[in-house]
Amino acid sequence: MTLKLRLLYVGLFMGLLLGLGAWSVRSFGEFSAPPDGKFLQGQWAKAFETHYDKEFPIKRLGTNLWAALDYQVFGEGRPGVVLGREDWLYSDEEFKPVANAQQHIQDNWALIEGVRNRLAEKNIKLVLAILPAKARLYPEYIGETVPATLHGDLFQAFQARARQAGVLAPDLLGPLQQAKLSGDVFLRTDTHWTPRGAEVVAQQLSAVIRREAPLAVAPQAFVTESVGEQEAYQGDLVTFLPLDPLFSDMLPAPDQVQVRKTRAAEEGAPQSDDALFGETQVPLALVGTSYSANARWNFAGALRQALGSDLVNHAEDGKGPVLPMLKYLQSDDLKNAAPQVVIWEFPERYLPVANDLSSFDPNWIAQLKKTAPTDQGLASLMADPSTSSIMPTRAQQ
Repeated sequence: MTLKLRLLYVGLFMGLLLGLGAWSVRSFGEFSAPPDGKFLQGQWAKAFETHYDKEFPIKRLGTNLWAALDYQVFGEGRPGVVLGREDWLYSDEEFKPVANAQQHIQDNWALIEGVRNRLAEKNIKLVLAILPAKARLYPEYIGETVPATLHGDLFQAFQARARQAGVLAPDLLGPLQQAKLSGDVFLRTDTHWTPRGAEVVAQQLSAVIRREAPLAVAPQAFVTESVGEQEAYQGDLVTFLPLDPLFSDMLPAPDQVQVRKTRAAEEGAPQSDDALFGETQVPLALVGTSYSANARWNFAGALRQALGSDLVNHAEDGKGPVLPMLKYLQSDDLKNAAPQVVIWEFPERYLPVANDLSSFDPNWIAQLKKTAPTDQGLASLMADPSTSSIMPTRAQQ
């Protein structure tokens, strides 16, 4: 190698180092020290290390390159997402097998029956809103990955077990399948439904509640209005495709969401999810997951309008359906202002999943679960071919 060529290599290498160093220095200005951190105890240093590691250009470059290779060549994302056709993304929770699934199903159903019984002791009607999986509603966009056998009969068995136990669980799959023919009811890049899907479910629940468990209150008028123009919304499943910023043009196009707000007809301001009308007892409580807790989908508002009644929303983001319900059972709200009806929004994919119940008294949990599923319970129903109908096979799609 000639001297000039060596000098050129050295120059290119030094230039690369200087360029990456300059890029790294840019992140210094974006660092903000933790407000309660102590400098001398190393808390600032730890926070800066975390920030720098996140913004380190070589790490970002490697992450983006590897993600681009997985996405373009192998049609895969990071664990957490399953890539479908036409830029449809699915949560891998709707596809992968679950260890000890049958035991988790039995445990969760015991909790469901226990909740129903505990509410019944207070003359409260439980309405179980079983939300079908996105992969069940949109099997036509599923790609090479297909759901594990466990998920095949899960929804039908869940519904059948509810009927067998006398739990009021309206069919939500049929109305959503019908509604999707004229517009999306689930988001393409997100795990959640659209505001329209939430409205369809609210109307179905309202029809069943009016017939099976009518509220003993004077109806109240609510109005739902669109807010502004449609917004570009990058779904939560896109976070499992770390292509930004170098390959952001490869990402699926964002969904378009029309934000809706619901307000009492005689008021000018939207009603909050947990507001009460003065001292008036609210006849309806909503418990569930981010499908109910996130105001972007306006599920609580759609329920208010469909039922002509205010409600108190005890749903929580990121906790699943079981933990918010157990918290509600022990809450002062239930003790001091018991509603007539509790709607429990419960996505089907959570049924075979274990729950961390360590924050609850195990004796209380044991008492709640004392009504265990019978031998003809959910596990046996899942083995019954007559309950099968699920996500189509590839030949059926």
